[in-house]
Amino acid sequence: MTQEIEDRMRRAARGLDAGDVGSAAAGVAERAGEEGALDVAYARVDSPFGALLVAATERGLVRLAYPDRPEDAVLEELSRRVSARVLEHPGRLDAARRELDDYFEGRRRDFDLDLDLSLVRGFGARVLDITSRIPFGESSTYKEVAEEAGSPRGARAAGNALGANPIPIVVPCHRVLHSGGGLGGYTGGLDRKRWLLDIEGRSSSR
Repeated sequence: MTQEIEDRMRRAARGLDAGDVGSAAAGVAERAGEEGALDVAYARVDSPFGALLVAATERGLVRLAYPDRPEDAVLEELSRRVSARVLEHPGRLDAARRELDDYFEGRRRDFDLDLDLSLVRGFGARVLDITSRIPFGESSTYKEVAEEAGSPRGARAAGNALGANPIPIVVPCHRVLHSGGGLGGYTGGLDRKRWLLDIEGRSSSR
């Protein structure tokens, strides 16, 4: 079915200019969704860090990748680990786009998006679930998150799970710090972690 969809997109693109190609591709993706042949929809969302790649299944948001992560690698991972039926479908990501826009512009503190944590398992999934509930403008520590996830001595493992967080920003791993107050690590780099903590600190004090 995926090969058939790709063939349709190539046929639709022949003889069309760039604008028409985008419209044709969107139409094919829409039909794929209607026919139940689309399991993972993805789109690009503008942000202060550049274009983020966001992807969702019917269960919820499954991936958010920073622009320094090669797009092909992200899509290959989704195809391999979630479903081979992956297509660009911005309409499916409209809610995520709006909420991220609002967050970056200081109009939103909490995300109201369903999440699909199928890219993580076991202890890592528990760590991310706990992290997703850390309130805006507050922070926790790797030790506290590990304890709540059922492993009091698992601070390092919690850090590894957070470092592999497939949905940064929305699952706010930037709010997890070292017990002594140090930043620790961050999947998007420490500059981005500082930036996110800074905008949340300014917004929470308004």
